[in-house]
Amino acid sequence: MNDMVTIPRGEYERLRAAAEDLADIQAANQVKADLAAGKEELIPLEFADRLIDGESPVRVYRALRGLTQAALAEKAGVNRVTVAELETGRKQGSAQTLKKIADALGVTVDDLI
Repeated sequence: MNDMVTIPRGEYERLRAAAEDLADIQAANQVKADLAAGKEELIPLEFADRLIDGESPVRVYRALRGLTQAALAEKAGVNRVTVAELETGRKQGSAQTLKKIADALGVTVDDLI
């Protein structure tokens, strides 16, 4: 069945804008719920700027968590030199190493690469 309704363009635009507003509200509510549940976190501007500027994500997240290289290495079960080499870009790190470091920092591997 092909039911059609004709409405003035102004009414259509108003309904479309209301639907977009509702979608925005639902998205914002989901972000708030994810933050409250610990599924997402807010990153302070200082650290976000460092990531945007291209600084090593391992170094930025380590600093955000208040860890030294040695503390991160111990928590992740890797060598401190490995952490230093990842932070300076001398090494890329294996998938296994990046997973250990990501878990220790409470982030995803995607956040580190």
